[in-house]
Amino acid sequence: MEKELKPEEKKDVKAEEEGKDKEPRSFRHKLEVKEAEIEKWKADANHWKNEYYRGYADTQNLRKALERELGEGLKYRAEGFVAELLPILDGFYFALAMEPANPEIKNYLVGFQYIYQNLLAVLEKEGVKEIAPKEGDPFDVRTMHAMEAEEWEGQPNLVVRVLNKGYKLKDRLIRPANVIVSKAKAAEVKKEEDGATNKEDGVKKDA
Repeated sequence: MEKELKPEEKKDVKAEEEGKDKEPRSFRHKLEVKEAEIEKWKADANHWKNEYYRGYADTQNLRKALERELGEGLKYRAEGFVAELLPILDGFYFALAMEPANPEIKNYLVGFQYIYQNLLAVLEKEGVKEIAPKEGDPFDVRTMHAMEAEEWEGQPNLVVRVLNKGYKLKDRLIRPANVIVSKAKAAEVKKEEDGATNKEDGVKKDA
């Protein structure tokens, strides 16, 4: 038979039970707080980890861009110098294109030819190449500039005359060759137009 507790004892037992129940609840609260803190630390760690990778990628891209610009600068370092030489090269080209009758002038031109070839050899070492089309060559829009068109025997869009040589530095065009291109003669064009008109008339009659 259970002993009946006094009122004071009942209060002590109740307080003891409440204390036991309160202690686990307090521990759970602390655990939840710590878990929340851990989640926050994880989120912060992931954030700064992403920031690090983003910063690293930006740095790598900047480094590659600077290396590419430096490489381009070294590759085409002579471009401005060659562009300034173009009038001198043109002068040699025009002077040597002449056919003088005077023997003394011919001797002078031999010397100029020697200087011109040496100059071109030095430029070639830097990657400079001449664009020197010949009469009758097909017109190339990538390396030539048509100054005008002249009626000429043969096909259209052929080089009739070279006004200026062109120059490239490695794979970069410094100046296209200035040329005069051929075009069909007016009589041939009229003949073709008449032929086309006759064909159209024949088609209309058949219809």
